[in-house]
Amino acid sequence: MTRTLHTPDLTLSQLELFVRIADAGSLSAAARQLQLTPAAASAALKRLEAAFGARLVERSTRSMRLTGEGELLRDHARRALGELDDARAQLGAGRETLSGDIHLAAPSDLGRGALSAMLDRFIEQHPGVRLTLYLSDTVQDLVRERVDLAVRYGELPDSSLVARRLHVTRRVLVASPAYIERHGAPQQPADLGRHNCLVLYRGGRPHLTWRFMRAGTETRVRVQGNRMAWDGAIVRQWALEGLGIATKARLDVADDLRSGRLVELLTDWRGEDFPLHALLPAGRHMPLRVRRLLDFLGDCFAQVEPELRASSGG
Repeated sequence: MTRTLHTPDLTLSQLELFVRIADAGSLSAAARQLQLTPAAASAALKRLEAAFGARLVERSTRSMRLTGEGELLRDHARRALGELDDARAQLGAGRETLSGDIHLAAPSDLGRGALSAMLDRFIEQHPGVRLTLYLSDTVQDLVRERVDLAVRYGELPDSSLVARRLHVTRRVLVASPAYIERHGAPQQPADLGRHNCLVLYRGGRPHLTWRFMRAGTETRVRVQGNRMAWDGAIVRQWALEGLGIATKARLDVADDLRSGRLVELLTDWRGEDFPLHALLPAGRHMPLRVRRLLDFLGDCFAQVEPELRASSGG
């Protein structure tokens, strides 16, 4: 007589919930992402553990930690869900159809400006994609948070991330015509000590040391001012309102410079180069929709301000 082993049904929704729990480290956070109640998410997790006959997470009052079995399932579940999404995208009618969620993080100014227009075109081409855009100049933890792709300025010390360089811009010193009319324009970097400088926090600290290059020599200036912010878009707005001098990625103020709303200062000095990267966690499966967005952004940024790329080594 043959005995049949009966186990609870395993569903894709349970696997997706488990991957979300693994990424967020929290059942309640995963439940919010999937629009479930915490009770429903907890019940689904229990059914998943029953299906595999193993404890997948260690629960505490504040967080959840994967067991060894949970880590193994997380890796397999990510690959399985990702490959299923890819197959779904490539099947049917002989053409690729992208659908599903993409969670993208970006700096505030870039996300409201050049990047926003690029994303509009991508969504127009792929109406089945649902985009969630996180705008912040605070660096997100891509491994723990539900972020598929991040776009960030600057160099990248974190080796747990895979990076693709999208563009190289540079920092430029800017002020409004109204500010220059009232206070004059600095003629050399040392003059900034007599001006109100608008400061952005970078890496958790106010960026008070501004760097300039000329003829192969670097000059550093310690600045001060009465306004500091964690949001680059606020710093840009203050500059537009004539409240001080700012140092900005040229990519973020290109339209302001063309229109005359802002004026570039110290043009015979060069600000530091500022690379722009697309980032994703190492070892995580990249769904086809995310891969296509990454390629699309690479093509878009390849057409932006070519004169800056040509001079980026200067």
